[in-house]
Amino acid sequence: MKVICFGDSNTYGYDPRLWLGGRYDADSRWVDILAAETGWEICNMGLNGREIPVSAPAFPVDTGLLVLMLGTNDLLQGCSPEQAAGKLEHFLSGLWLKPDQILLIAPPPMILGEWVASQQLIDDSHTFAKCCQTLAEHLRIRFANAGKWDISLAYDGVHFTEQGHRAFAAKLLEVLR
Repeated sequence: MKVICFGDSNTYGYDPRLWLGGRYDADSRWVDILAAETGWEICNMGLNGREIPVSAPAFPVDTGLLVLMLGTNDLLQGCSPEQAAGKLEHFLSGLWLKPDQILLIAPPPMILGEWVASQQLIDDSHTFAKCCQTLAEHLRIRFANAGKWDISLAYDGVHFTEQGHRAFAAKLLEVLR
């Protein structure tokens, strides 16, 4: 099966300990762990700093599953959870995939850290997860809340640690099986 993982730096595998876009090793990135554990053809379409796009890219026609996790950067850039969910709904409405081919994942909530100095951002990330669940129910697409997965975040309050990537991969495998 061909799986597209579309997201931001946590999908890309960004290592916040390095400057200029460094990545964790493949054996520590959730997308690569997913590929190794399943044997599926996985395309990592994670991009550092990605916000929810206005329109969807042209995903390959043989895409069997789209795993989508976005919204953190939108919140960091000042969007309210409701605004980010509205952007996400617009994005999802432009996809040609069937509802059962889409898995929307609410990102783990932010924690206090170098990038997250306000309780409001943390609260907004929790609210955004609820908005994502409501949206998934409305669109009848698959949903998972990574906020319930005990994902460890780095000193910046946003990015997964290596252990966080491994935990994310393990929980995602449970959801997909």
